[in-house]
Amino acid sequence: MKVVLSTLNAKYIHTSLALRCLKAFSQHEFDIDIAEYTIKDPVMNIVADIFARDPEVVGFSCYIWNIEETITVIDMLRKIKPSLRIVLGGPEVSYDTAFWMERLPQVDYIVVGEGEETFHHLLTELRDSCKLHMVFGLAYRKERANGEIEIIVNPPRPKPSLASLPSPHRFPEDIPHLGSRVTYFETSRGCPFSCQFCLSSIEVGVRYFDIERTKADLLYLIDSGAKLIKFVDRTFNIKRDYALEMFQFLIENHRGCVFQFEITADIMRPEVLDYLSENAPPGVFRFEIGVQSTNDITNEAVQRRQNFTKLTRTVMKVKESGKIDQHLDLIAGLPHENYDSFRKTFNDVFALRPEELQLGFLKMLRGTGMRNDADKHGYIYMDRAPYEILGNDILPFSDIVRIKRVEDVLEKYWNAHRMDHALLYLVERAFTSPFDFFQQFGDFWEGRGWQKIGHQLEDLFSRLWSFLSEAHAQRAKQEGLDWQPDVALGLMKLDYFLGHKFKPRKLWWDFTMDKSAWGGWMQRLAQRPEEVSEAFAALGLVERELQKHAVIELLPFDLNLYLQEGIVSLDKETLLIVIYNGGGKEDVTAAKPFMLTLVKAEHS
Repeated sequence: MKVVLSTLNAKYIHTSLALRCLKAFSQHEFDIDIAEYTIKDPVMNIVADIFARDPEVVGFSCYIWNIEETITVIDMLRKIKPSLRIVLGGPEVSYDTAFWMERLPQVDYIVVGEGEETFHHLLTELRDSCKLHMVFGLAYRKERANGEIEIIVNPPRPKPSLASLPSPHRFPEDIPHLGSRVTYFETSRGCPFSCQFCLSSIEVGVRYFDIERTKADLLYLIDSGAKLIKFVDRTFNIKRDYALEMFQFLIENHRGCVFQFEITADIMRPEVLDYLSENAPPGVFRFEIGVQSTNDITNEAVQRRQNFTKLTRTVMKVKESGKIDQHLDLIAGLPHENYDSFRKTFNDVFALRPEELQLGFLKMLRGTGMRNDADKHGYIYMDRAPYEILGNDILPFSDIVRIKRVEDVLEKYWNAHRMDHALLYLVERAFTSPFDFFQQFGDFWEGRGWQKIGHQLEDLFSRLWSFLSEAHAQRAKQEGLDWQPDVALGLMKLDYFLGHKFKPRKLWWDFTMDKSAWGGWMQRLAQRPEEVSEAFAALGLVERELQKHAVIELLPFDLNLYLQEGIVSLDKETLLIVIYNGGGKEDVTAAKPFMLTLVKAEHS
């Protein structure tokens, strides 16, 4: 019996761990193909590819991000191959299962919950005796004597012993793609917490895979060329000794592979933090930390235990080590969180200066306590996936739309790290709070209609400067904010130069230095490079090489003093010099900045 296991991933670089778990468990008895696509792929291409594989059974792994696109695919498959048996599984259809069976008459079966044993049992019954009532964890249709079709949802299946599950990471066909795609990995299943907005709250207890098997699988993946392994454990650090042993193992065996974990920061033990600070290689670990809200009333309402003081201590300790990037998550729209209190939550978390701050919106996932109790807080939300909220008693749709604008510019600017120097200056000195910067800029962006058109790198800089010079200057004066627009502009120029690996062909600002002045600076830098620094002199660049490999710009403040001490001094100015492409004896692979500090009007 030919079986195709399929899913529509959110992006091409993603891979499905679920499909590989199912195949690993059943491949010894059945001919199983894995066929992965993305939600952006043309549906005709997906259907044609599955049709060409000529399966008797096709199974789809369903999530909030792909369910609607998956339905379009199965609608077409049912029409072109009526005999095909169509199976759905995954978190999106594991709850309200009878609803899905009623909504999707073209679906034959739904596998509920952890699917390895249930799916295998279903395949054996389809091959042999078709005693579907024996398959715990299965929903199916049964024709009664009067011709009516009844939907049957069997009792749930007990959780499988993790020791009985074969490894999903040993398929030879995956090896060529390990270096270019994300490998998802689980060391445990379940979650110890009960956050009412999360599907994991429905699980009871945490079960672990054998640690020696886990290590062997990780070594296999690393040796086979994996570059990014993302652990899907809901709380990787729930057991201190286990987490510490795994961190140590990965540090000793990473070989350039990067590992991403979901951790609960307020329970991270000091000895684990100390070990990571001393031993973690820079850039090998990434932490994803769900903060969600800093409002105690909100956290209590969703049964979320969180000590923000301890969380802050962990985040800052990790940040000070300079070795681990941190991705912090927020959820807008939780109970008792209105626009003003969410502003506070945002500012509380942004004060930690995470490398990435993910701003999401509450989704009423099927099966969660939040969805079941939605009426308590007057929630309205999308009827179809992703079930995102449209408002509640204290957060109307108009406020959600405003926060969406914050999310948009936060992604484009802070999370993309295109202008870190300028943004830090702006959020710390030019606005009453970081949230206000992103909100006001987002409103300006929307007002200009820029959300309807694309952008290149220089557009992001020019649009920010348009906002600062046209909309913010007067407001800042009225609010008495102590900031210097010329300093912001200078830092934006620095960030623009540093954002290029090769000498930029065009600038987003008007370069006002005339040709003779430019030539004079090039001559001076070639003749007296020691005025800049020993490192600059060591490059040994002649004037012709400087003209080819360098960009320069005069900034009306002491850039070096600001970068070193955070002090803005307008008593001096700076000749910023950025070298690209090596530019001589030293091999420089990216932009390398140098600064010549000048007394005002020294160049005139």
